[in-house]
Amino acid sequence: MPRENNTSINRRKFIAQVATAAGSAVVLASPFAGFAAGFSAGTMPVQERITVGQIMDLFIKQAPGAPFSNTVDTLKSGSRDVVVTGIVTTMFATVEVIRKAIALNANFIIAHEPTFYNHTDETAWLEKDDVYRYKAALLKKHNIVVWRNHDYIHGVKPDGVRKGLVDQLGWQRFEDSNHVIYNLSPAMTLKALIGNLKQKLNIEAVRYIGDPEQQCKKVLLLPGAYGGKNQIQSIGNTQPDVLVCGEVSEWETAEYVRDARAAGKQLSLIVLGHIVSEEPGSEFMAKWLQEKFPAIKTTHIPTGSSLSFL
Repeated sequence: MPRENNTSINRRKFIAQVATAAGSAVVLASPFAGFAAGFSAGTMPVQERITVGQIMDLFIKQAPGAPFSNTVDTLKSGSRDVVVTGIVTTMFATVEVIRKAIALNANFIIAHEPTFYNHTDETAWLEKDDVYRYKAALLKKHNIVVWRNHDYIHGVKPDGVRKGLVDQLGWQRFEDSNHVIYNLSPAMTLKALIGNLKQKLNIEAVRYIGDPEQQCKKVLLLPGAYGGKNQIQSIGNTQPDVLVCGEVSEWETAEYVRDARAAGKQLSLIVLGHIVSEEPGSEFMAKWLQEKFPAIKTTHIPTGSSLSFL
């Protein structure tokens, strides 16, 4: 969800320009072996009472340049000192997710996106709002901590959200050296590619621009909300057959693709939806937690799309 401010610009820098790795490599036996040199080895002692702050700090230090001076990755409820009984990873700490966490005896929710309906989770404007008050009271009553992990998971090398998505698609072998282009082999039609994406990501429907019979080999993959300028510039720099993205402003990238096709370019667009394109990042986070803190039960709860198709 891009914002036209400094935080938004910094946020996209984490995604578009990942810094160089730092730290030690994980052990070869780990499911993350070879994944990122910046992820240190080892787990916390099983007998230790692990706090929210310990978990946060261990993940944060994996991101090159951390801690970030300007970040939205702050606690939205609760305290760093709370001893963790269980963890839930998710895209949004929705009321439904909070209730499921309570049922699981999980008092730590790690969400990728805002909890209180705006990028910085400002709440002053919501103080008299019934929905906000209900949600905040529910978190307080059950002493549940919510941490937003957005900038740091995008800031690790490689980007944890992208890795989760690429792993779910099974596209690791297609990845180009610039980490945004995927050269499919064999190529497939736009219609077949859409069907493949829907099946692997469990999507009911997607929006698209293009000829369903167009051959697609070179895919530009930009999950989440890169913003129109970044999407259009990336198209110009890489010249893909198709852009597969999380979301677009209809008056930006979609209109560029429409004009590109009218000008004779064989360029298509597939819009997955923001949530579905980044949900695999929360699964990536769950796997990391299961490796580093095996004594704590970690559960990934998908939020799914808030919108339905009729």
